[in-house]
Amino acid sequence: MAIIISKNGKDAKRVDKSSFEKEDNLQEYIYDNPESIPLYDIKEDIHLLILAREFPTNSGPIDAIGIDKDGDIYIVETKLYKNSDKRTVVAQALDYGAALWKHSNDFNEFTARLDTEVQRTFKVSLNEKLRDFFELSDDELTELLDRVKGNLDDGILRFVILMDSLDARLKDLIVYVNQNSQFDIYAVELEYYKHEEYEIIIPRIYGAEVKKDINVLSGKRHRWDEGSLLEDAKQKLTSEELRAFEKIYQFSKNNADKINFGTGAYAAFSPIFSKFSRMSLFTLTTDKRLAFNFEWTAKIDEKVAELYKDKLESIGFSFPENFKEIRPSVLPDEWLSKTDGFLKILSEIIK
Repeated sequence: MAIIISKNGKDAKRVDKSSFEKEDNLQEYIYDNPESIPLYDIKEDIHLLILAREFPTNSGPIDAIGIDKDGDIYIVETKLYKNSDKRTVVAQALDYGAALWKHSNDFNEFTARLDTEVQRTFKVSLNEKLRDFFELSDDELTELLDRVKGNLDDGILRFVILMDSLDARLKDLIVYVNQNSQFDIYAVELEYYKHEEYEIIIPRIYGAEVKKDINVLSGKRHRWDEGSLLEDAKQKLTSEELRAFEKIYQFSKNNADKINFGTGAYAAFSPIFSKFSRMSLFTLTTDKRLAFNFEWTAKIDEKVAELYKDKLESIGFSFPENFKEIRPSVLPDEWLSKTDGFLKILSEIIK
């Protein structure tokens, strides 16, 4: 196939289709120009941020990994049509997705690895990059990370297969998978032309025409409130966990100046005790995780974060040296028996 280019309707020239010489060239182009992926056919006004290339997993490196403002996670795999293993690219992408999902129980590790990649490329932290790229406030950034975590926990991922040319069998496979799965997979064909110093890309996406249940895959998250939070807790927690969860929530309701409710797959609440910090000190989620929001408190006042950490360690919690850079979370086997001590600490510091 060829295209015709001209200037002001004159000097028309035929430009034959070219090709990327190596997969690395295609990867680099997508990394530098994520807007060339026609995701606007999936969601309007989408703004994709590619965070890392060659992102490591137990199944091998993902060519590129990115997120959008809704917290949807994109696994991007590139293959040239001439490569003999192109028929395995779908299985390869799904394998990477399974590797991410399997290790989603440690979200802090996942974000720490992303942070390393972002700092290497952009020379800023992950949170700084997200905040600047999507123009987010601190609370909006917290909600975005909660949505990313919820999608990772639930295995709701978006796979994008990028090739310089697609065959009919791969297109049919993409449609079949989308009609019979709880995730999205898209194939993108990038026609590439080069003329003098100009590069011309004509992108086409396949799979976007298959519509899913809007509640599952639209990117619109459930917004929780007090009633739905407590109802979700009753359904997902044991009786002992529920009593502790309700006790912490009731304390927060009685003493916090504000309670933010999450928008993720699991219900969550984050109270703000303004006398101590204008950021939420913790987040408790119906996936049974209690997260200590040191990162947010440290950005406002490092001494406040240090005091908070020291108090928590006095009742048996332990945190890494870089605690000011993370929001570590613990499961009930660590926090449940410390509920009364935790509430006593909160009472002391918010006076």
